[in-house]
Amino acid sequence: MKLGIVGLPNVGKSTLFNAITKAGAEAANYPFCTIEPNIGVVSVPDERLKVLTEMYKARKTVYTAIEFYDIAGLVKGASKGEGLGNKFLGHIREVAAIVHVVRCFDDQNVVHVEGKIDPISDIETINTELILSDMEIAERRLLKAQKNVKNDKSLQFELELMKRLLEVLGKGISARTMELTEEEYEYIEAMDLLSFKPIIYAANVSEEEISSKIENEYVKSVRAFAETEGSDVVVICAKIEAEISELEDDEKQMFLDELGIEESGLDKLVRASYHLLNLISFLTAGEPEVRAWTITRGTKAPGAAGKIHTDFEKGFIRAETVAYDTLVNCGGNLVTAKEKGLLKSEGKEYVVKDGDVIHFLFNV
Repeated sequence: MKLGIVGLPNVGKSTLFNAITKAGAEAANYPFCTIEPNIGVVSVPDERLKVLTEMYKARKTVYTAIEFYDIAGLVKGASKGEGLGNKFLGHIREVAAIVHVVRCFDDQNVVHVEGKIDPISDIETINTELILSDMEIAERRLLKAQKNVKNDKSLQFELELMKRLLEVLGKGISARTMELTEEEYEYIEAMDLLSFKPIIYAANVSEEEISSKIENEYVKSVRAFAETEGSDVVVICAKIEAEISELEDDEKQMFLDELGIEESGLDKLVRASYHLLNLISFLTAGEPEVRAWTITRGTKAPGAAGKIHTDFEKGFIRAETVAYDTLVNCGGNLVTAKEKGLLKSEGKEYVVKDGDVIHFLFNV
């Protein structure tokens, strides 16, 4: 799954991206530093893999991952091509969800493209460009439906839905806020609207504020706005996260302890992103390898097997599955779990749960 990191120029996007991926994306104090999107793959934190690796003395541990795209800063007029806007909006269209980095700190040494710190204005600037782009698409669909509805009554559904969509967008409200039936949701989703993509607001604060754990007025305003959309907010300090990313694991924990922080902002962001995309992990474990596999929540056993290899799905017989906590309580011993009746044999209709440790049986 791909997530796009967006925001106005100089809000900390590339600094955050560097911290996430250690990919060395250029971060400089001037607009449009990033033109082509930098792409980085980041592991999803999962303590369960560490435990299973120790239990099985596994030779290899493989975490599941998410791709992050560092998309260049947008400005007013992007939907009309300002600031290479069309190119940037095209990059956003390629991702499944958006991480919108919002500046929530004061620093006279870091210029702001609008000349002042106002996170809600920043959010509205970005959202407006996404909404304007979506309105063009919806207007074209509406005109086409109006033209052909007399000869094709099935277009009445599309006609009414486009009218509702344009009414919402016309008020400067993102499409993601709309209340939709299942059929309407599927239709809108297929349109690949920018303002319909799920979003996380990453409130970028100063070093002092992340340590104090007291949210400033900027962050509070972002939270209030996010609530109107049903979106999540993750408070981070991109500068600190960049410093943490350079440390070894043991040094990282010491640094976090010194700051009085239980979990890094990046770990929170990655977890939130995973949740945003409605993803879960099932696990496979053995001496050769302990591994997490990403699937969409609600995936049935054959589909999960197909994530490992298409032959597993085609020749699926059954899945032997045990919950992670249950397996740990059995000392990681599948035989013990089976003797206690805790190892389940599941068929094609079984819906895989997060943390299931699974062994698939299949015909070659």
